[in-house]
Amino acid sequence: MTTLALMQQATPGGLLLVLAVLLPFAGMLAGLALGGRRAQSVAWVTIICGLGVVLAIARRLLDSGDALRYPLGGWLPPLGVMLRADGLSVCMMLVVALVTGAVALYANGDFGTPAGTGEARAPFAFWLLLLAVWGSLNLVFVSGDIFTLYVALELLTFAGVPLVSLDGRAETLQAALRYLLFALIGSMLYLLGVFLLYGAYGTLDIALLAERIGAQPLAWAAVALMSAGMLAKTALFPLHLWLPPAHAGAPAAASALLSAIVVKGSWFVIVRLWLDVFAAIVSGSFTQLLAGLGAAAIIFGNVVALRQIRLKLLIAYSTVAQIGYLFLMFPIAAGQHDSAQAVTGGLLQAVSHATAKSAMFLAAGLIYGTLGHDRLADLRGVARALPMTVTAFALAGIALIGLPPSGGFLAKWLLLSAALAAGQWWWALVILVGGLLTSIYVFTVVVRSMEPAAPDWIPETQVPRYRQIAVLGLAMCSFLLGLAVLLPVDVTQIGRTVMSATGMP
Repeated sequence: MTTLALMQQATPGGLLLVLAVLLPFAGMLAGLALGGRRAQSVAWVTIICGLGVVLAIARRLLDSGDALRYPLGGWLPPLGVMLRADGLSVCMMLVVALVTGAVALYANGDFGTPAGTGEARAPFAFWLLLLAVWGSLNLVFVSGDIFTLYVALELLTFAGVPLVSLDGRAETLQAALRYLLFALIGSMLYLLGVFLLYGAYGTLDIALLAERIGAQPLAWAAVALMSAGMLAKTALFPLHLWLPPAHAGAPAAASALLSAIVVKGSWFVIVRLWLDVFAAIVSGSFTQLLAGLGAAAIIFGNVVALRQIRLKLLIAYSTVAQIGYLFLMFPIAAGQHDSAQAVTGGLLQAVSHATAKSAMFLAAGLIYGTLGHDRLADLRGVARALPMTVTAFALAGIALIGLPPSGGFLAKWLLLSAALAAGQWWWALVILVGGLLTSIYVFTVVVRSMEPAAPDWIPETQVPRYRQIAVLGLAMCSFLLGLAVLLPVDVTQIGRTVMSATGMP
């Protein structure tokens, strides 16, 4: 039996992939049917069960040492749809489950419905959208064909956009509409590329496309269209215009979801396209261009972040910069015979950013609630009122800078080492400059937070300890992620050695 035929067979535990996608959507429908007061309880039951499913998938992956596969309805590609989960997919599913659970714990304070109070629109919408985002991302990570990826991205868009405007203010509605415009244009470009590939090669399955695709003008057009669409959704510079107002204006819990995990969905699609579908035809010049945009994002985002006067806007522009690191892996991977180190570094950067940036946005929400504002010039007294929160912000900042033992350090070390090994020293220079710029604004925020408050200052609100624990937990995950180097196996590469036999790295 050929390697491709083996890749089209169901594996033990493959049905768990279906459950990982359907469970969040089932919870969302149950919450919708039961009403606003029960939506929060339904969400929590779904999150606990969903985390168990993701852990079971990870266990299956480690036990088998191969990707999990499940053909929907028993129909094999090209007629049917195959769900696949390799090491990259499972790592992303784990971090999304972790961030979702921590954000849900934090959100109990903002979007809970205490007994004796009436139902409100915002809490009801938040819990349903939280589950919709989770289910959509899981579908992105396990999709085995490019049209299912499109469906998953559309679900993710229509779940993410309303999170921006939960408070109903005019400026957040405007930011949500701008986000929607960029997302729809990106979807249209991606779908045009899907049509071109199906017309030329008669299949949408990723494995079959990788086997059949050739260096033809039509394939190049599909690369350009689909990549441009995903870059718009990912907010890579200069297509980042929608991100800062959307992330900075949304409630803290929504900002954490949008910045930490929602933008990772479209980035993951680019990884699938460039490393799996188009690996045989993408040349070094194209990958250098993609990484060049990433380098520009790192410099631009950090410089603009340094000029901000509000904490949430600073964190939003920091996201623009951190997204840039995710694209430095592409020319390094393409330039090496063994791309595993660069791919692992890129994935670790995504995971580290997800946990660190969600912690930062949640910390900013607690600081705003305590001070009644988030002006950087007047953060005095926050460290004394919220010691765990400021500690969490500092630990998350360490991960973004790339200091040991954080996940950011391990990710940047892998990317930097791979860049030097591939003879592409300029990307190593970008990584070092970006870390230096990031350290300036992280240090500024922490120092200003530790300044003593005025003698008569009283916090606006008292923050429950569990909300601070949720923030600190995420920050600790990003800070200690570098210890993943001690694992006996590179989880990110499980299942990808099989793919390499079909022409994929």
